[in-house]
Amino acid sequence: MAKTKLSLAILFLFLMLLSLDLSGDTGKWCVTKPMTCDDMLQANIDFACNHVDCGLIRYGGGCYYPDTLINHASVIMNLYYQANGRKDMSCYFKNTDCIVMKDPSYDECKYKF
Repeated sequence: MAKTKLSLAILFLFLMLLSLDLSGDTGKWCVTKPMTCDDMLQANIDFACNHVDCGLIRYGGGCYYPDTLINHASVIMNLYYQANGRKDMSCYFKNTDCIVMKDPSYDECKYKF
């Protein structure tokens, strides 16, 4: 009985070690703060679209729906952030931004990481 418990404990520890991210690279995404005004959202989209492909938020793109400024801005701000090495300063959009640790992807809209 004690041997079985020890074997299960070792197996559990082994599985836990396998699940660790030893690269030190955790998931981080750049998104819009919820209360950002429409003018700032549009400015963020305009800025980022000058640097990354905005096809995802155009009609027919995987992140077009919901067709809202806040959704489109979050998707494009994240693309910009990811394309610029995921540095904290790459997610600075005049204090309308935040970095999240939970993947904001949904349905057909896959946020790049």
